[in-house]
Formats: sequence, C-alpha cells, structure tokens
Amino acid sequence: MPTGEHLSERELRVLEAVVQSYIETAEPAGSQMIARRFGLGVSPATIRTIMSELEEKGFLFHRHTSSGRIPTDQAYRAYVDRVIHGAPPSSEQQMALEAELQGRASALDEVLRRAAQVLGVLTQELGVAVAPALDRVVLERVELVQVSSDRMLLVLDLRSGAVRTIFVRVPGHMAPESVQRVSQLLNERLAGSTLREIRTTLGARLRDAQAPGGRELLDIFIAEGDDIFTLPEPGAVLLGSAQMLAEQPEFASNARMRELLELTERRDLLREALHARRRTGLSITIGAENGDARLSDLTLVTSSYRTGELSGVIGVIGPTRMPYDKIIGLVEHTSRLVEGLFE
Repeated sequence: MPTGEHLSERELRVLEAVVQSYIETAEPAGSQMIARRFGLGVSPATIRTIMSELEEKGFLFHRHTSSGRIPTDQAYRAYVDRVIHGAPPSSEQQMALEAELQGRASALDEVLRRAAQVLGVLTQELGVAVAPALDRVVLERVELVQVSSDRMLLVLDLRSGAVRTIFVRVPGHMAPESVQRVSQLLNERLAGSTLREIRTTLGARLRDAQAPGGRELLDIFIAEGDDIFTLPEPGAVLLGSAQMLAEQPEFASNARMRELLELTERRDLLREALHARRRTGLSITIGAENGDARLSDLTLVTSSYRTGELSGVIGVIGPTRMPYDKIIGLVEHTSRLVEGLFE
C-alpha cells in the first residue's frame, strides 16, 4: 500500500488541495479549479501532470476520462499523517460540550451516551462511545430511593467517581425508616467489594441479615441479584443519532442510508472494530484499513479515556470524506472532558 512518506513537497501540496477541495464540496477536483482556488504557484498544466503522477501512485482516481480526481484511502492517510494537526474546538463548541455534560446526572452510561450524541451533533458524524468494564470496580456506597409505590432506585457509587443506577420493583411503598435500615445494611455488607464479588456472593452476604420492616426488600435483592448486579456487557457500544449523516452526499440514496442504519444494529461488529482502541490514545482508521468490508467506506476517529480502573473509547464514525482536523480536535477534547467528569 503506498504511503505519503516519499511524496515530494510539490506533490504533497497538490494532494492536500485535492483532498481539501473534495472534503468541502464532495465533487471531483480538476486542475483548473485547484490552480484558481489554492494559489500553488504553478500552472494548471503542471498541476494536471502532478495529479496524473499521484493517480499512478494510488493516491487519486477518476470515475470518467474527462472528470476531476477523487482522493483514495491512501490520500486521506497521507493527509492525516503529513499535512494536518488536530485543531482545538472553538470556544462555542467547547461550551456546547460542557453545557451538555457537566451538571448532568453522573450515571456512567448516561454521560457516555450524551457525549456520543453531542459529539455527533458538533461533527455531523455518528457519535460513538465504548463503555468500560465495571466488574472489577469497587463499590463505595449504596443509596436507596423509593420513586413510586412499586419502584425503588438503587444508586451504586463506584470507585473512580462513576455512578450506576438500577430500578428495582418492590411490592409496595415502604416506610422511610425501613428503607434506611436496608440501605445501611447493604453498605455494611457490600461496600468495599468489587461488583463481580457482590454478584457472585450476594445471597450469602444477605441471607442472615436482620432488617426489621425491610426483610421483604432484602429477599428481592437475593432473588434477583443476578439481574440487579448484571452489568452491561464489557465494551458496550453507545451510539448517537445516525440521522446526523443523512445530509451528507454519501448517504443521499435510500439504499446507502439503509446500509448505515443496519450497521448501527450490528453492535458486535462495532464492538470488535473499537475494542483494540481502548489503550491507544488517538486512533484513526480509514476505509479499507478497518479490515471489515462493511466498514470500507467509513473512517473511525476515536480517542481513549481512562480514569482509575475505568477505560473506554469516545469518537465518531463517518464517510472517509470528513474534515479530519476539526474532528480530531473535537474527539480528543471530548475524551479529556469525559475523563475529568469521571475524576
């Protein structure tokens, strides 16, 4: 596969102009237009010659004999590696991210889901987040809140600052002092253990517990412990709205949009594509680099986040024709913001 390492400075400047033009217009670039728009200091004939050389090297192609050139995956790779640097988000974009994430409920899944949604809106791509595995995270504290006559909210405060919430069905309204006794007993017997330990030993921990007025609730925890403490599958994929891509030319046809929507249903495929990115910092895979043919027209831009025992990925999925410099800056800023919230 050709790379951009051996391109001359002049070839690289022409390649940059073609890529930028195609990103902005989604139209093939001709030598006359490149000369007029980008002021490269050479004639259209020279640009045409350079574009032909770039095509021979695998960086450009054209659909018809007389049409302009279109970047290949290799062109985008050279553009990302040798031309651009991630531009920091504008102050307006930073404010939008912070307003959406800060001050909200700190439930882990909700923070990541909102991050994917707002990132998708700001980039006009499909926002994506990979949730961390929680099995080995230590429980710090349990809180119980009766929200209705038949539902109790169980709040798990986890080490690393994350919060997980679970609704538990109860037979009826319980006296506040009974709820307090059960909450105190759960903290005494569960806090300080990992969620995996709690799930596998819950019955033994609670079977002989004494909680006047709360025994029925404890029995519910014992009977439904597997469901209550079964966590989302490690590496669960959370997505923003695929409609963010609907306005892009690549998805103008109903068939292409349907393929995209089908892809969002394939969480196993996305999980596999994103799994290796958990410890790699910024990661960009373009088109065929993704390995799976179903992702061969797409680019994945992600940045890993880590705080304590928690680690995962936040980023976007979109067509290979994307404004890489802006998206890289937004993705990296969002991952740092997520880390700060969890800390």
